[in-house]
Amino acid sequence: MARGQAGTPALTLFHVFPSFGIGGAQIRFAQLANHFGARHRHLVLAIDGDYGTAALLREEVSLTRLEAGFPKERALWHLPAMRRLMTASRADILVTYNWGSIEWALANRWLSAIPRHVHFEDGFGPEEANRQVPRRVWFRRLALGGGHTRVIVPSRVLEGLALRHWRLAREQVIYLPNGIDLTRFSAAGERRSAESVIGTIARLRPEKNLRRLIDAFATLAELPELRLLLVGDGAEREALTRQARALGLGDRVRFHGATDRPEALLREMDIFALSSDTEQMPISLIEAMASGLPVASTDVGDVVNMLPEENAALVRGCKDTASLAVQLRRLAEDRDLRRRLGAANRERAERSFDEREMLGRYETLFAPPDGTGAASPDSRS
Repeated sequence: MARGQAGTPALTLFHVFPSFGIGGAQIRFAQLANHFGARHRHLVLAIDGDYGTAALLREEVSLTRLEAGFPKERALWHLPAMRRLMTASRADILVTYNWGSIEWALANRWLSAIPRHVHFEDGFGPEEANRQVPRRVWFRRLALGGGHTRVIVPSRVLEGLALRHWRLAREQVIYLPNGIDLTRFSAAGERRSAESVIGTIARLRPEKNLRRLIDAFATLAELPELRLLLVGDGAEREALTRQARALGLGDRVRFHGATDRPEALLREMDIFALSSDTEQMPISLIEAMASGLPVASTDVGDVVNMLPEENAALVRGCKDTASLAVQLRRLAEDRDLRRRLGAANRERAERSFDEREMLGRYETLFAPPDGTGAASPDSRS
């Protein structure tokens, strides 16, 4: 299925997503595709068959869904078929996303179907939350080590892993932090409700550890004005609902489901919470900062470095339910602290996470070749 037919596209990009359902990497894709408009043609293959992010694209974006039965568990058997599909696409750039699409990177490196390759690495699932899996380290070295490959990472933690553990060349690894459209998000005015809302936006998956957040919220039971708002959907929703009921939280926990308008739901929150076991540079955190919210979070990825020092001091060293509960209680009981941290977070978002700089660097990355090889923004900035 194709969308948008205006003009002749400059480049054809062949994207392979483990899932094209709404998530951080997919939202960034939508940002970029909407920015490029009709300039590029996008072929998108979602390994799990979920194409939900297509709804976020403007009409002028040229998007073709690819259907291919190459399940992850048997992907290596399909390398020749992957090569045939990529060759037939006549694409200019292969774009792969995270571990779930790594076999496509390997197929392209060794079978040379598409001349340029960009790989996005945004973070890890629960199996790599605390350590790198040796088999995966070796596989990434093989799949991503080609000279025609550029690896985009949004955090310094991932940059270090790519250089030290995956042993990629310095010129291959590009640190390119995420940015958002700040005009969509504005600091909420003083809320008049007697209730205070702790909220988060996350896919309901094990590595997000929303069980931890519900457990931490349960320790604040003597603060009856507090509510918990969980925005997102996923495989853990039923189990999390049961957990909330078992803890006697009743209607104090609200499950909203997925949204394509996070700015509206962030305006309902007083505190933004992040309870993940693994993150790198979460877009939801940037959106919360842009909305002028104080943050309670586990100390994962680049979170401490993303926040201004006033808020980072609360997060530093937070690794478990008890320490997260302490943060939440402190913010819940101190309205002035919430206001100060929220203002500092909004200021940091304006200074550091405006999407205009991010989009400018992607213009360079996805520029048509000029005879000097694949375009690349400065990997050291």
